[in-house]
Amino acid sequence: MEKQKINIHWFRRDLRLTDNHALHAALSAGLPVLPIFIFDTTILQHLPKKDARVEFIHASLTSIHEKLISVGSSLRVYNGTPEEVFEKITSEYDVQTLYANRDYEPNARERDKRIYDTLKEKGIQFIGKKDQVVFEPSEVLKDDGLPYTVYTPYSRKWKARLSAHPIICYPSEELSANFLQTAPFDLPSLEQIGFEKSGIPFPTIELNTEAIQNYHLNRDFPAIPGTTRMSLHLRFGTVSTRALTLYALTSNEKWLNELIWREFYQMIIYHFPNTVSNAFKPAYDFIEWNNNEEEFKLWCEGKTGYPLVDAGMRELNATGFMHNRVRMVVASFLTKHLLIDWRWGERYFAEKLLDFDLASNIGGWQWAAGSGCDAAPYFRIFNPTSQMEKFDKQNEYIKKWIPEFNTSSYALPIVEHTFARNRCLEKYKAALLKK
Repeated sequence: MEKQKINIHWFRRDLRLTDNHALHAALSAGLPVLPIFIFDTTILQHLPKKDARVEFIHASLTSIHEKLISVGSSLRVYNGTPEEVFEKITSEYDVQTLYANRDYEPNARERDKRIYDTLKEKGIQFIGKKDQVVFEPSEVLKDDGLPYTVYTPYSRKWKARLSAHPIICYPSEELSANFLQTAPFDLPSLEQIGFEKSGIPFPTIELNTEAIQNYHLNRDFPAIPGTTRMSLHLRFGTVSTRALTLYALTSNEKWLNELIWREFYQMIIYHFPNTVSNAFKPAYDFIEWNNNEEEFKLWCEGKTGYPLVDAGMRELNATGFMHNRVRMVVASFLTKHLLIDWRWGERYFAEKLLDFDLASNIGGWQWAAGSGCDAAPYFRIFNPTSQMEKFDKQNEYIKKWIPEFNTSSYALPIVEHTFARNRCLEKYKAALLKK
């Protein structure tokens, strides 16, 4: 029996049917499109059973699946390695072209290279499109063609390029008639892929326009809803980066700058993939970390005796979210007050954050540790007490997450600030002298 000729759209970090670049290209290519998603078992096997991000992905896929059924199509969800899945699909269909949006993380690029080579042997094209960023890592470079390593000149060039190359959206939602018409495929349940509900609520996909308008005023105060909470949706592509950027252009430049920071870190991890496990500034790999496991445990549990640090860690553990100002404080505290390797904190955030994005997480931790590109200088050490007094004057955020605050039940500080600061400066200076 002759196999049906189709194209495929592979959903990854683009879990939406609207303004989806690769999906638009697939639906415009003249063949029925089979939309697929792969729960990659090489990734899932390392995750806890109540990983809220897997639950969020599953909920997003359920929404896509229901919308596709309403237009006579269906989402096909697989559980396995990408190699196994494409072997199965190509045995069932005469696949002409695979479309997907590009991913810039080192492991994702290696995976895509393997799939590209495998499909090429079968005579199948693999076409990647730009979707999760406005400008790809090689589109905003210095005049000499080298990548930027400092944010401010990068952001200036980014904005100049935007003026010359306005954002174009891709109305994939208008081409739904071009999906493969089929009876609904079974969507595996969360339990069938080996996971359980986490009980953690997810931030709404509705844009908080008031928060954006006042972002420059309120963004540093964790007790008030002064941030957009869109990072989870950006991470998994349930919203369009292009749409958010277009809104930011006319609403709040400070928020636009944060979106550009995200692309800056994507650019860094693309051009400097070694920074996933090594300091961007090699001299910082000579730091002699204390790496006290008991102190790390107290940091993880929010029991350091420093209220802003503890509130942040408890918020993270309970909700998968931490306010950005607080993220900087807790990261600085771990690396500089406790002299614990930034990689320990990065891995903990990677496990807990709903919006975990490798590029931004690595960038943020190396910034806090002083070892990254455009990082805070090593002698800049946040005082968690003065940070609390400045950004949570009424202790509203503190009291929300530390009910025993200001009682005898609250932990005593595990390290004294001045002692910790001086110790940090000595250790960092010693390391930098070795370079």
